[in-house]
Amino acid sequence: MANDPTIRYAEVDPDGLVIAALTGELDIDRADEVRDNLAAVSATPGCNYLRVDVSGLDFIDSYGLGALVSARNSAAANGVTLTLAEPSPPVRKAIEVTGLGDVFGL
Repeated sequence: MANDPTIRYAEVDPDGLVIAALTGELDIDRADEVRDNLAAVSATPGCNYLRVDVSGLDFIDSYGLGALVSARNSAAANGVTLTLAEPSPPVRKAIEVTGLGDVFGL
């Protein structure tokens, strides 16, 4: 599926950093799946920081942004810091328009 965001994870490092990389489109069709997947990873033992690389996202809509906010809140409830890294131009624009830069550590 063209709009199916793929999530790749890097191993947890000794400090508890997990890196998730999203590619494709993050929209209403995939938002719940991505939210739940990121929330589950943040609940795994040894995960202290979850960095989500969004450089490979070609598109994000309000549902996608909502999924990332929800995943961030779930991570925070687990004592995990979730940040976004390397936002692609469409992601950066959406974050700037919504004022979510501080929420995601940008």
